[in-house]
Amino acid sequence: MKPASLAQLKKELKHKSVDELQALVIRLTKHKTENKELLTYLLFDVEDEAGFIQNTKEELDRYFSEIHHTNFYYIKKSLRKILRILKRYIRYSQNKETEVELLLYFCEKMSAFSPSIQKNKAMLYVYDKQKELIERKIKALHEDLQFDYTAELKSLPF
Repeated sequence: MKPASLAQLKKELKHKSVDELQALVIRLTKHKTENKELLTYLLFDVEDEAGFIQNTKEELDRYFSEIHHTNFYYIKKSLRKILRILKRYIRYSQNKETEVELLLYFCEKMSAFSPSIQKNKAMLYVYDKQKELIERKIKALHEDLQFDYTAELKSLPF
């Protein structure tokens, strides 16, 4: 089945009643967790971006505390999983400041992680790529924010 274009979907949705739209949204949320998470963000967290950032940071702390520290293979897999989840949350927000702040927090947590990520090439590569991404994202922000976030980025080790 080939999906309809976005323009076609918009036109069709204009012809639906409020009850029909509500039923469609509920049905979408039943199929995929990401849809439910996005709807939760749009309904509850859009108004309070600072609260969303704080909740996401707390969730990252929890994920980092659950990492099994004995084997670098499992550490690397866990870090990539955490990063994948973080990118999904960033995609919900679509706010550049939120993205930079959360990625900086991820890099801070990663640099403070024990055993050190410097002992593993793959984890160091992930860390470096995130720092490069942050640099690019900072350039799209306001000058004052650029200065603040650049200073924070330079304070990161490695």
